[in-house]
Amino acid sequence: MGKNSDIKLIGTAASPFVNRVQFVLNLKSIEYEFIDENLACKSELLLTSNPVYKKVPVLLHANKPPLPESPIIIEYLDEIYPDIHPILPSDPLARANNRFWANYIDTKFFPLFEELRRTPGKEEKENIKKQIIEGSELLEEAFVKLSNGKAYFGGDDVGYLDVVLGCFLGWTKFIEKHNEFKIIDEARTPKLLEWSDRICSHEALKDVIPGGETLMSFYMMLQIHKPPKAA
Repeated sequence: MGKNSDIKLIGTAASPFVNRVQFVLNLKSIEYEFIDENLACKSELLLTSNPVYKKVPVLLHANKPPLPESPIIIEYLDEIYPDIHPILPSDPLARANNRFWANYIDTKFFPLFEELRRTPGKEEKENIKKQIIEGSELLEEAFVKLSNGKAYFGGDDVGYLDVVLGCFLGWTKFIEKHNEFKIIDEARTPKLLEWSDRICSHEALKDVIPGGETLMSFYMMLQIHKPPKAA
C-alpha cells in the first residue's frame, strides 16, 4: 500500500458501512490508520468528529474537516485519487443508476435486517423474511442488467455497487444462519450467488468482512442497547 499516514478512519470492524470505506482504501492501495470505536460507549473523538449523527465511519484526512457517512467518504476518495481504481462509473447515467441502487440497498433492503432482529412475533418475522427475499430478487435483476454478463456490478472489475452490497455479505450470512432461511441462493439468485463468492474472495475485501465472532459480539451489543420490540 502507498504510505499515507495522513488518513485515519474511525470505525468498528462489524459495521458494513465502515467496511465499505476500508474496501475502497484497499482497492486504491491507500495506507490508513484504523481507530477502533466502541459504539456502546462513544469516544469524544467520534462525538466531536461527527456531532450531527454521532455514527461511524468518519474519515480524518490531514488537517481537513472530518468527513462522515460512507457514500460521501467513498466519493471523496474517488475524487482525490481518480487514477487509482475508479469506483464510480464515468458515464453520468451509469453513475446515477449506481446511486439509485445504492440508495435502495441502504434505505430499503438492509434496514429489513434490523427490523427482523427487533420484531418479536413469528408471523411478523416471516413477513419480513419474505420482503428480504423479494429484495434479493430485485438485486439479482439489477446485477444481470448492470454487469452486462461480466463478473461484477462494475463490469470487469469492482465498482461502486460491488462495494456497497459486498460489504453487507458478512451480515447476510449471519442473518441466514441465525434465522434459518436463505437470502441469496442458487435457485432464486444464481448470478448474485456466484458474484457473492467472487467478491468475498477478492484480495481487497477478504480480510475486511467481519467473521462470525465479531458479528455475534456486535449483535449482542445491539440486543442490549437496542432491544427487540415488546411483543
